[in-house]
Amino acid sequence: MRVIGLMSGTSIDGIDAALVDISGQELDLQVDLIASQTYPYPDTLREQILAVCAGQPLSIEELAVLDDAIATQFSQAAQSIQTDIAPIAELIGSHGQTVFHRPPHSDLGYTLQLGRGAVIAHQTHTNTVSNFRVADIAAGGQGAPLVSKLDICLLSHPEFYRCVQNIGGIGNVTYLPPLAEAHQLGMGVKGWDTGPGNVLIDLAVAHFSSGDLTYDANGAWAAQGTPCQPLIAAWLRHPFFQEPPPKSTGRELFGPDYLQMCLQTAAPYHLSPADMVATLTDFTAATIVDSYDQFLPLRPDQVVLCGGGHRNRYLFRCLKNRFGSTPVLTTDDLGLSSDAKEAIAFAVLAYWRQLGISGNVPAVTGAKGPILLGELHLA
Repeated sequence: MRVIGLMSGTSIDGIDAALVDISGQELDLQVDLIASQTYPYPDTLREQILAVCAGQPLSIEELAVLDDAIATQFSQAAQSIQTDIAPIAELIGSHGQTVFHRPPHSDLGYTLQLGRGAVIAHQTHTNTVSNFRVADIAAGGQGAPLVSKLDICLLSHPEFYRCVQNIGGIGNVTYLPPLAEAHQLGMGVKGWDTGPGNVLIDLAVAHFSSGDLTYDANGAWAAQGTPCQPLIAAWLRHPFFQEPPPKSTGRELFGPDYLQMCLQTAAPYHLSPADMVATLTDFTAATIVDSYDQFLPLRPDQVVLCGGGHRNRYLFRCLKNRFGSTPVLTTDDLGLSSDAKEAIAFAVLAYWRQLGISGNVPAVTGAKGPILLGELHLA
């Protein structure tokens, strides 16, 4: 089946689209990438989304208008990725744009992704699966991370213990034991959100550049500074980092207010902007390594990166320094596009929904069992 996957994460920098051919079912899954592209949001729409994620109130009418505007951008991305390509896709899997995520505690969690699947199906004349996270949350799960089953099927190794670390706005990990030790799908697999990925770095860059820049290209700004290790040690004492998995997070916790806390606690150190960006970048690396050391039975044989953060050379260097002798690779090294992987994941989740195959890994999300993910909208 030819499927389009659409994804926009907590960095809110645009819509990642991937057009793929998919065959097989689970451990025999085969995915061939035909095309991938990122389509930036119009500046005005991106600013609206960021404001809502930061807690700006909306009327129901304003929410509806924003929902449809996002859906239209997703539709345009789906149409653009298959221009001049034949045959066209039979199915779309659209993650939508997260604007609110509340992990479960004593009650059920709640998550909201805008960009209605029914609108995408109508505008593209293609069956569309959307709203993937709500079913897992209704079953008592975190609704995240949802890429772990794809990691099992495409990135498990016969002998190595691997950690597949996505670094988007928020970081998440899937811990994969060797396939030889897994007698059934998902046995021994762990996963959780590790904390901030690019989100605090992006916010700091926007803050220090007065909005002229939205991210630290290649980690060039951070590379001019020196990270403050006492600050990193202090920030790691935040309760989220001590909380055992399953767990998830978002901009609700690691957003503008958290950055302001970081800036306030950094004031006595008189850091330059470059020092502060370097410190926040190394902090992301520290949260990843610290969470592995706390919650895994042993360090992996390999760490495999994906998501936009893998292109930040300074962050890559921080991770290599902190992992020491553990090799740090990217999914590109294993034949799976690092940039397109999240979009590919939602193409596969839509494919599994069409086939009636569960998409979550209960050991990762904390759901009561394996369930179908996503709502199908017919064109």
